[in-house]
Amino acid sequence: MKQLEESPALCRSEGSLFWWILSTVWLPFTLPHLIFKIIGIIRERRYRECLPGKVVLITGASSGLGEALAHTFFLAGCKVVLAARRKDELERVRKDLLALHTTVVTHSPVVIPLDLSDINSLQNKAQEVLEIHGQIDILINNGGISVRSDCLSTALDVDIKVMLVNYFGTVALSKACLPSMIKRKQGRIVCISSVQGKFSIPHRSAYGASKHALQAFCDSLRAEMAEHNVKVTLVSPGYISTALSLNALTGTGNQYGKNDAATATGASPEKVAKLILKAVLRDEDDITIAPIAPRVAYWIRHLCPPLYFWIMARRAQKIDSTANKDD
Repeated sequence: MKQLEESPALCRSEGSLFWWILSTVWLPFTLPHLIFKIIGIIRERRYRECLPGKVVLITGASSGLGEALAHTFFLAGCKVVLAARRKDELERVRKDLLALHTTVVTHSPVVIPLDLSDINSLQNKAQEVLEIHGQIDILINNGGISVRSDCLSTALDVDIKVMLVNYFGTVALSKACLPSMIKRKQGRIVCISSVQGKFSIPHRSAYGASKHALQAFCDSLRAEMAEHNVKVTLVSPGYISTALSLNALTGTGNQYGKNDAATATGASPEKVAKLILKAVLRDEDDITIAPIAPRVAYWIRHLCPPLYFWIMARRAQKIDSTANKDD
């Protein structure tokens, strides 16, 4: 009987504890997130109506994520400019886009052969787009290469090539497009980076370095362009199911030619492309598109560096052990 009499008081105590936790711990963290999410949804609906007719220049548009981005922005009614080294593949993508049955007004895509490693030609390539469309509303820097090699075995020429394509090519093309955006007081630079631009993993030193450099460039550029109303969006995806691994370089500069398990089971390019479109519509500055493991790794790197370094050392040993067995 005494236990029954104490039960209501116990329930009231537990109830008070629940509301205390809710008000002091949960709400302060979730409420701002919820508010920003609602604002993002409102922005997305508003700007989606303004997207048709926008000129969108996409590098690396001949395959993978770039091709998926071309489809996504084309179906949104944009004037898509397809840029990459392989003109025949760009023509294939263009043909595929024109064959789509859409419910919105679409515009015939433009093909611009472009090599990001030839940085001295990029100014003329941007000018070519401006002569065709008169403006560039959104530049999506998607083109890039990867490496599969440990630091010591990677030839310096490979380090230079990766930085040239992934970083300097992106910077050069962005700088070529920026003056017209500044003059019009509108525009957006989108840079496709990687979670490896947030933290580094073994056997990706050249690739990770290029993406870390891109992160720093975007953060600086975003602040400098704010007064000109030119936006900068950095996208950091995890593994995407594309040919990035197949086309990656080895330490000697040869083609890797293998499809990593992590890449093969990565997110679909179409899904990532739609999330990037959503980020543009919501005026996002910096987004990460990745499962829980890379997100946890990011926080461990910044909150508990010794643990992160230990985990990466173990990972490096495991990779080296596996490589020795294959040999």
